[in-house]
Amino acid sequence: MARLSLRPDNHFFSSPIHAHNHPFLSVYTITTRSFPHHHTPLKSRVKCSASGTERVRESKKLPNNPIKEDLPKLPNPDSDSETGIEQKNWPPWKNIPERYKLIGATSLAFVICNMDKVNLSIAIIPMSHQFGWSSSVAGLVQSSFFWGYALSQLPGGWLSKIFGGRKVLEIGVFTWSFATALVPLLAGFMPGLIFSRILVGIGEGVSPSAATDLIARTIPVGERSRAVGFVFGGLSLGSVLGLLLAPPIIQTFNWESVFYLFGLLGVGWFIGFQFLGEEEVSHRGDEITTSHKPENATREELGNSLKEIPWKSFFQSSAVWAMIYTHFCGSWGHYTCLSWLPTYFSEALSLNLRDAAWVSILPPLASIFVTSLASQFADYLISNGVETTTVRKICQTIAFLAPAICMTLSSVDIGLPPWEIAGILTAGLALSSFALSGLYCTHQDISPEYASILLGITNTVGAVPGIVGVALTGFLLDSTHSWTMSLFAPSIFFYLTGTVVWLAFASSKPQKFTKDHDS
Repeated sequence: MARLSLRPDNHFFSSPIHAHNHPFLSVYTITTRSFPHHHTPLKSRVKCSASGTERVRESKKLPNNPIKEDLPKLPNPDSDSETGIEQKNWPPWKNIPERYKLIGATSLAFVICNMDKVNLSIAIIPMSHQFGWSSSVAGLVQSSFFWGYALSQLPGGWLSKIFGGRKVLEIGVFTWSFATALVPLLAGFMPGLIFSRILVGIGEGVSPSAATDLIARTIPVGERSRAVGFVFGGLSLGSVLGLLLAPPIIQTFNWESVFYLFGLLGVGWFIGFQFLGEEEVSHRGDEITTSHKPENATREELGNSLKEIPWKSFFQSSAVWAMIYTHFCGSWGHYTCLSWLPTYFSEALSLNLRDAAWVSILPPLASIFVTSLASQFADYLISNGVETTTVRKICQTIAFLAPAICMTLSSVDIGLPPWEIAGILTAGLALSSFALSGLYCTHQDISPEYASILLGITNTVGAVPGIVGVALTGFLLDSTHSWTMSLFAPSIFFYLTGTVVWLAFASSKPQKFTKDHDS
């Protein structure tokens, strides 16, 4: 064995390790740094007596705690290379928890959802010119989406409980995406075109319930609020992207291309979604356990749960009726403006297609800011002792009176330039987002147990204005040739009457809904 002296000029670093069987000996591991031609570090173990060690420390001033090697080591063929480590961490999302991938994919589905919902509001302008449609026909085409949307709300919840939200969501996305791609092929055949838009509505109508079920199955309670906000926040982003991308696509290619491209996005999502994990998980506290429920058992649970729902008791409550009518009123203003504002900006304000679409983006963009402001405002009032019912009434009143006032200013001819009218409408529609801290919280306030059922009831009625209001707006526009009478006056009426009903009958006090009332 070679003898190695511990001289400083040897450029060795030494570190002691415990000598199990020799209490009077110190064992050093010696690692060299001075042999550049060697690819592996030279390691040796040197034994010396305790007295020898002390003499070396005394003469060479070695520290009692030898220095640990901080410098990078030469490559070791026995260890994983950097390339191997990179391969283990590729692709970047490989180590992301499966539930986060599901939530991200669901949020992306909601982005595509609203892109396919609003694309027709832009494409309807060149389509009407090409096929010679009147405003009544254009309104009929746009409203057909809401036929399917309204009819699929409650069935979507039931199907999600039977088969799971994941399966219902992926089928819904594929259905509306395939139907979107069919629009150019069926545009010249009115029954076929209406049927394709009904399919789009059905596919998108089951998606909110499916997403809610998926979140409940895969996300623990501590992460659920953020998951809900992230998923449903995709709707606003989808509206913005749809209104932003549709005009340049139409102007660069043609109106057919926007349906093909947006439909292809959904089909691509459907294919990519198949590669995510198949297992659904349920959460008990902080533990995550895999759940595999038999389909037949789930059907039995669904049947029993439906029998236990106190339907009659719901409709005996004045607060529930106030929620139903208020949801109807708010949806009238929202859906008619969503469908007709681009045409209004183009025809009434003489903006070109691109400018009309840009202006139509402003309300959903502003709504994102108002929503966060409204939620903080409501929570602040409640935390400072203001009664919950009072807070809900304040927020919903702002959500109704603000757009009513702004629509009144926009419809009166006082010589305002187009961009000021657009700004006023944007402010009013953005402030209507206060409803998220008003009406949309009341379902949970009065009955956490049946909140989802109550939301399904009010949301079903709230989809009716999409069917009736959008078509009626086109009919009134043909009859009166007045945007004030066709678009703004009905919305103002429902905003004002909804405010009166809400202030008179709304309540956030917890209510007992039991089957005893049904007998």
